[in-house]
Parts: sequence; C-alpha cells; structure tokens
Amino acid sequence: MRVVIVTESFPPDVNGVAHCALQTARHLVDRGHSPLVVAPASTALVGRAGTGPDASAPCPVVRVPSLPLPGYPQVRVALPSRRLAAAIVEHRADIVHLASPFVLGVRGMAAAARLGIPAVAVYQTDLAGYARTYMGAGEAAAWRRIRSVHSAADLTLAPSSASMHDLETHDVPRVKLWQRGVDTVRFRPELRDESLRRELAPNGEVIVGYVGRLAPEKHIELLSGVCGLDGVKVVVVGDGPSQPSLAEALPGAIFLGRRTGDDLARIYASLDVFAHTGPFETFCQTVQEAMASGVAVVAPAVGGPLDLVAEGRTGLLVPPRDADAVRDAVRSLVADPARRAAFGATARVTVEGRTWAAVGDQLIGHYGDVLAARKKTAVAA
Repeated sequence: MRVVIVTESFPPDVNGVAHCALQTARHLVDRGHSPLVVAPASTALVGRAGTGPDASAPCPVVRVPSLPLPGYPQVRVALPSRRLAAAIVEHRADIVHLASPFVLGVRGMAAAARLGIPAVAVYQTDLAGYARTYMGAGEAAAWRRIRSVHSAADLTLAPSSASMHDLETHDVPRVKLWQRGVDTVRFRPELRDESLRRELAPNGEVIVGYVGRLAPEKHIELLSGVCGLDGVKVVVVGDGPSQPSLAEALPGAIFLGRRTGDDLARIYASLDVFAHTGPFETFCQTVQEAMASGVAVVAPAVGGPLDLVAEGRTGLLVPPRDADAVRDAVRSLVADPARRAAFGATARVTVEGRTWAAVGDQLIGHYGDVLAARKKTAVAA
C-alpha cells in the first residue's frame, strides 16, 4: 500500500501530532508498505524544502515552506505550495492520511478529492478549545472548518471517546475510534534513577512532574498550589511561550527544558506523581507515557484522560481548571506512598498491550476498509 501522510507537524518538532505521524510512518514501513510524509518545514529546518531524508524519518519527507505562528514560533504553518499535490501524484498514493488537518491537511484533502484518492482524517487537536484560549472567541468558526475537512474524508479517526462525542455532536460523519500507542520498552519503571532523584529533590521531597508544551492552553499555572505543599518538589519538562510567566507562577519549581528519548524516559520513571493540567486534550499521550513508566497520575476529568485514567486505580481525575482540586489530589497521594505505588503498578499493567504495533495494525485495517468501500462503490457505479 502506498500512503501519503500529510501532517501539520513532524519531527524534529516535539508534540503529539508529530510523534503520531512518525510512529505511523515507522509502522507502515515495518509492515512492508510505502509511506511518504508531507509536512511544513520545521523550526529546526528553516530554509529547507523539497524531498529528502530526515534524520528521524523512516521514509522520504517532503517539506513545504512555512511561517512561524505569531507569538508561538515553535509552531509553523505551511504556506500554499504545489509540492503537496505533486508529491501525492508522484508517490502514486493509494490512500492519503491526514494528520490533524487544519491548514496543510485541508489542502491535502482537496488534492486527494481532485485526484479521486481516498482519504482518512485523524482528529488530534482541539482547535475549538485553542480558539477560546488564544482568541476568546472563534469556537464556532473552528468547528465549521473541522466539519468541512473531516466531512470530505472517507473516514475520520478519533483518539478518544470524548473526541468521538464532540465530532458526532458537531455533525462530522463516518467517525471511528483509533487510540494511540505507547512505547512500553522505552517508557518503563525500571529506569527510575535515584541519582537523578537526589539531584532534583536533594531533601528527599516527593517529586511531582509535568511533561508537555509550556503554552497557555495547558494551564500549567494550576500547579501553583502544588508548589506550596510541604515536602514536594515540582519538576516541569518542556518548552514554549509560557515559560517566563510560569517561572513566576510556580515558585521553587525546576524547569528542565525540552527532553526527548531515553533522557525523557528516565525522568518519567523518576517521578512520584505525574500531574497534567490541560483541559483540551483529545488523547493526552504524556499521561499514557507516565502510566507506562509506572507513575500515578493526576489529570482533569475531561477529554482524553477520561479513557486513560481509571479513577482510584491508576490515578485521580479532578475537575478541569481547578487549582485547589489539583493540589488536594496531589496532597492525598503525597501522604500515601503505598497508594501511589499501587496506582503506578496498575497503570503499567493497563498500558502494556497498547503498543504502537497493535494500534498501527488497527490503522492499516481502517485503510483496508476505506479502500474496499471505494472499490465496492466503483463496481456499483
């Protein structure tokens, strides 16, 4: 099968869309298929466009020109380019995979429709929630755009039950559930590092960590009350435009910047509690990575975490945007090491079957269903 993955982001970008697109390409190659990735030129690759090898990519990558998003230069938006349609034609695509389509993906959907090629759209980003956060309005306009592109696709894949409900409520047709995998080899409890723990918490504090983008929609400032708890050290991993304000909002917190790979896995495993605060997660991969690392989780009871965190078994769910609830949940786990350990152990067992290979095979099954439906329609015509 020849697949063109049109994605709004791709490594070296560090975010859920980029990571999922990379894992999808890897799995397709592993199963003997031929993927091609089309993505905006990233911040680390400014000035580079065209087709060629990317250091982390398992397949060719076409980079199209892009500009940084105002106020958030780590995010780049693709400019109009003929390279997209040309890449789909030259690759002789059987199917087009649209990863979180909004700008480049909209053009990818239009090109696939013109060429008569089936398309699968993967919903990954709560753009309506982002519109509320950054503009204070625009939620209805965001849903109109989401509905337009996803309705044109042969199939939309949602990462969580909550996302499926949102899409169906806004009249997006042909929606199925496709969750995300996790690398249970890289992220594992055995990587807990006592020397790192002594470095981060020299007085033996309980370490509470956040991993992710430092951006307004993540509401990391909700950890301010956790910073005030006795015997607790807050550790923040990631970068983004909110870092300067968070340094003031989270007194005493340690900011480690962006970490990836085995270094990130070691940090996860060395935490005592993982706290996520963002209310707009369609899935929340960092929660799943923390669970694979054997760490108890505190997360908002909304969106993706509702599917991931079993309340009272693998972690605690709290009302979204409630700093007091986050603080109180963390405080209860700080006071009960045995409960923390039990949550972490159960969390690890819960995710052990959620490998990228397993969910990748599910994706290939969805591709097959779409191609079969198209063939049946063509025969009937």
